[in-house]
Amino acid sequence: MDSDLNVLGGPLEECGTDPVTGFYRDGCCTSGPEDLGSHTVCAVMTADFLAHQASVGNDLITPRPEYNFQGLEPGDRWCVVAARWLQAYHAGAASPVVLASTHARTLDTIPLTALREHAVDVPSDPGSLT
Repeated sequence: MDSDLNVLGGPLEECGTDPVTGFYRDGCCTSGPEDLGSHTVCAVMTADFLAHQASVGNDLITPRPEYNFQGLEPGDRWCVVAARWLQAYHAGAASPVVLASTHARTLDTIPLTALREHAVDVPSDPGSLT
């Protein structure tokens, strides 16, 4: 991961560990040749984004224990597939994005201007926002 960069050109920062995210389940939106879907966007889940994803066949809410997936809820940070985030963006349901934790490979699919429209800084303890 040391050589992975974020969309701003800096070192890729951790996206989330509760739940542990990332294609490699390392907490980061790292990507490699095995990641055909490009799970590179560090997104902060919202009810609208989760509902949109479910409506297009990408259920991120239902736990899937066979994949060690507990299901997501609003406020969770998750490395989502770049094309899925872009799909939600075009539908008006894009989630906030943590740019420092979004892999540079995302720019192969999503323009930086679109990501910046939804950029958010997330404190290390999102519970402090309540």
